[in-house]
Amino acid sequence: MRWLSYRGFRALGWKFEGRLPDVPKMVIIGAPHTSNWDFFLFLAALIHYEMKVKFLGKRALFRWPFGFMFRKVGGIPVDRGRAGGLVRQVREAFDAADEMILVIAPEGTRKAATAWKSGFVQIAEGAGVPVVFAGVDGPGKTLTLSEANYVGADRAEFMDRVRSFYADKPGMKPEGKGPVKLRRENSAL
Repeated sequence: MRWLSYRGFRALGWKFEGRLPDVPKMVIIGAPHTSNWDFFLFLAALIHYEMKVKFLGKRALFRWPFGFMFRKVGGIPVDRGRAGGLVRQVREAFDAADEMILVIAPEGTRKAATAWKSGFVQIAEGAGVPVVFAGVDGPGKTLTLSEANYVGADRAEFMDRVRSFYADKPGMKPEGKGPVKLRRENSAL
């Protein structure tokens, strides 16, 4: 499936820009998440960047007939109704691993969200790992990776870097892109 996705997107003229940072652990955020096709572009990126990743998905995605496929490509089913526990569990997984790349879609939906979920910031900060931005430009047929970005003490400055990176990346369906801000950006995460 990964190989077919990669060959298909390349045949359609898609480009992959940037490179995977040379660090053993990281969180990659993929945005904007505006289409079901984002998953297949994600599979193509796995081949291009030679990544072995983990990603979180709502438990319903892991039912038959697709559950096996999602687990095979690194999916971890989660119960999104449990606040706080998920972030702690993912931080512990980072602590236990020698190498780990976790991919998160912070919008959490394919529709224009009013704000992003802040879990990726909490996970990266708590695990002491960088965040890599992966941006989709559907009209330009480009997927771009950023360098490694650490959250640091100034979260507002970090979110300014996030906004700057995604400013020219409208997603597969630009009408589905929402604002790049955290739900609780003006308060302590």
